[in-house]
Amino acid sequence: MQAKKITLVIAVILTAVIGSLASTQANSDLWYISLNKSDLNPPSYVFGIVWPILYVLMMISAYLAHKRIYEIFIIQLVFNAAWSWLFFKFQMPLISLIDICLLIVLNLYITILMYRENKLAFILFIPYVLWISFASYLNLFIVINN
Repeated sequence: MQAKKITLVIAVILTAVIGSLASTQANSDLWYISLNKSDLNPPSYVFGIVWPILYVLMMISAYLAHKRIYEIFIIQLVFNAAWSWLFFKFQMPLISLIDICLLIVLNLYITILMYRENKLAFILFIPYVLWISFASYLNLFIVINN
């Protein structure tokens, strides 16, 4: 059991690194800068504050609820990291929108599993689900308006 806990923590850290590699230049990327974005799109620095917090909360949640979520949590991390690459590096907003919608569905299921295993894990995971839901709106706005 301890190995699964540690694996999830390491997997979250790797996801954070892999995902951020695709988006670190977003504020200087001419393609991204030229997109019509929602008025609700936060300034770039907000993402640099929010995501590290969310990844820490994800690590704690995964650690606490590892028994029920292990396999599906790894799958959602793949979708999480893929989104940045699909959107920023490959400039595929529609495909990234599909990715994030699947990510939301997976995470809604994960929240149910977390609720059944560990209420604290469930509570700590909610901000992530809310944030990716908001991100899906921003992604959808870009798909519709560009």
